[in-house]
Amino acid sequence: MEYLLHIFIFILIYSMLAQSLSLVAGYSGQVSLAHAGFYGVGAYTAGILSVNFGIPLLISLPSSMLISCVMAFLISKVAVRTADDYYVIITLGIQVIVYSIMNNWQNLTRGPLGIPGIPPITLFGLEITYKWSFLLLTGMFSALIWFLLYNLFKSPFGRILRALSEDEVFTKSLGKDVGQHKVVSFTLSGILAAIPGVLYAHYISYIDPSSFTIEESIFILSIVIIGGMRNLTGIFLAAAFLVLLPEALRFIGIPSSIAANVRQIIYGLALVLIMFRYGKSKIPKVSPQNIES
Repeated sequence: MEYLLHIFIFILIYSMLAQSLSLVAGYSGQVSLAHAGFYGVGAYTAGILSVNFGIPLLISLPSSMLISCVMAFLISKVAVRTADDYYVIITLGIQVIVYSIMNNWQNLTRGPLGIPGIPPITLFGLEITYKWSFLLLTGMFSALIWFLLYNLFKSPFGRILRALSEDEVFTKSLGKDVGQHKVVSFTLSGILAAIPGVLYAHYISYIDPSSFTIEESIFILSIVIIGGMRNLTGIFLAAAFLVLLPEALRFIGIPSSIAANVRQIIYGLALVLIMFRYGKSKIPKVSPQNIES
């Protein structure tokens, strides 16, 4: 039972990460490879504040979100001036920079040694140490993120994001500030990515740079693509599939070292099949009525 709860917690963590990335990759049409960086910023901020200063979640969580907000805003102000491959390269460079800081700023992050001894979350005097209680907490944050994004996508702001991802020139012709909407979506995506980072740090009680690499960003992006760029429910199911896959392979007797490679092959094939399925699909036409309504 403890094992299943552990798996469900990670499904929720990855679904939160992928759903927050869908705000950028799915709705504003910006493929970002820096998402694991924001995830790591949330985890390291919570770890440093709780271990070194004894700061509780109610303060470390908004602090992590604020740092991610500033970081995402500054990055987006530069990245928004580029497009397509150049945008991806910028976010890739940011991911490499964030990882290098985590791995080399030993006075702050302890470098490759990581930060051990991160205490469990304490809320209103109650220490959350059992997996079922942590699952409930993670589920609550996951539901809040889903509710926020669902209503955001249905709002006029979400319709403008969808329009600019389908036809940016046409959206500009309607008098919409495309750059501002891209900055806001990227910043909000970075803020939301810090939340699962904080939860991960307190749950595992130990973090190191190896959990926030470019491979992790690619994995999160894969969940978004497999689940559907604008499908919150599909993203949750994709996260469950990719998290459960190596566990299922382990149960049928495949060694863990091989199971990890099989997982990479399977979701790589899934990406190829999805590209064949949707790559030739026509882009829906954008009308002023669809944006303004």
